[in-house]
Amino acid sequence: MVISPGATPAGARTQQGAGRGLDVHVLKPPQSRVICQGMLARCSARLAFAVVCLALACSTQAGAVTAQGSLGDVIFGGAPEDDRGTPPPPVARYVSDEGESFVLDRSAPTPLLKFEESQEVLVLSPSPAARGDIIYRDDVGEPVLRATKLGGLTLFARGRPGGAPVALTGQASSLRLQALSASALGLKFLQASVRASRAARRLIVFDAQLGAQEMTPDAAAVFGDAASVAAEAVVRIARRADSSALLHRFGRILFQPGPKSSASIAHGVMNLTLAPSQGLAGRPSSARIMEAAEAAR
Repeated sequence: MVISPGATPAGARTQQGAGRGLDVHVLKPPQSRVICQGMLARCSARLAFAVVCLALACSTQAGAVTAQGSLGDVIFGGAPEDDRGTPPPPVARYVSDEGESFVLDRSAPTPLLKFEESQEVLVLSPSPAARGDIIYRDDVGEPVLRATKLGGLTLFARGRPGGAPVALTGQASSLRLQALSASALGLKFLQASVRASRAARRLIVFDAQLGAQEMTPDAAAVFGDAASVAAEAVVRIARRADSSALLHRFGRILFQPGPKSSASIAHGVMNLTLAPSQGLAGRPSSARIMEAAEAAR
């Protein structure tokens, strides 16, 4: 319908717009069969051209169809990549939903874990659990991590018996021990003795029985780390309400090699047996040293 103030076109009916002074011309539909067929032919040609263009565009994206999985991905931009099947790095940093960060090293058969705020590296032992999960425990049997068969991790944090979910934040450096010289080992023992003595408010002597032939760089690394862990145990004991009674049960910590790691107290001496060939797994944790102090009478 065309509204104009001019003359009436041929073949149109004229109506007066009520109260407006305008002529309303209603155009009649075309009656010619030739005109209708011509219009239909032009529309069909345009539709065929559009279909050809779409086919050409899809054929140039044939490789993308294979990579993205469907023609719809090519036409509508594809789907986001799914990395759920990608395994995490062998040494990675994680953070719990409460902000507790730690490094998990699974680059060797014996997994290692270190919390961001701690100097101690925990040695974990895997054991099977329900639904195909794996529980990682420390050397006193306490659960530390749960790993699902889908790759998820749960941290057994203090105050969260059910565990706290954790998320991967990126790669990290290995927690494996680095070789240590004899002079560096002596410095490690001195630093550990100073730290433990300050926490206990009395002298705690750190001593080692290690022959010259046993003093290899790898063995020195295990002994040096064990000294740091023993100092950490003394610091943790000093924070307890019964610290005075526990710390007076020993005034010397003696490190000596043996076939298997152990911790015990006898005659005022904390005896720590180390198995250097086992690396970090060959020395007791701070929790195990604390258990020895609690068990002593």
